[in-house]
Amino acid sequence: MKATGIVRRIDDLGRVVIPKEIRRTMRIREGDPLEIYTDREGEVIFKKYSPIGELGNFATQYVDTLHKICSMSVVVTDRDVVISHAGVSKKEYSDKKLTEDYEQIMDTRNMYIFRENTEKITMCEGASGYVKYAMPIISDGDVVGSVACITTEERVVVDPHSTEAKLIQTAASFLGRQFEG
Repeated sequence: MKATGIVRRIDDLGRVVIPKEIRRTMRIREGDPLEIYTDREGEVIFKKYSPIGELGNFATQYVDTLHKICSMSVVVTDRDVVISHAGVSKKEYSDKKLTEDYEQIMDTRNMYIFRENTEKITMCEGASGYVKYAMPIISDGDVVGSVACITTEERVVVDPHSTEAKLIQTAASFLGRQFEG
């Protein structure tokens, strides 16, 4: 754990303000859920809660199946980091933070399809592949993550009606429904 040197007082309603610099650094947005941990030494730790993280093993099995049956490189993310992947480099994707460009894809709330003669978007800094298709995972009206097909090919033919695109949409829809009551 790293000390920040910042001290805040609890108000009469039991609230503490998390400083803007820390929220920005940790990518904590208004409305983000935080999980609270305590220990015997009196520490209280706030951790960003990831509903997709709860489905980590399930998501891993799902992407492994897509990769084995369809030879697709597939990645599942929450709002900030890669949760599971298959067909891509473990070193380049495991628990890596998402790029701002990729976060913007999720914010559109629509299917992303790579277009020729446009800039290639990487999911994580330093990743060799780029996003071919991506679909936000939406649960109860909120974007909770995404599913993406990654490619390393120089020339890519994309078709919004292709089986790959439909499988990415299906995976995102299915994972989103896992959270709904």
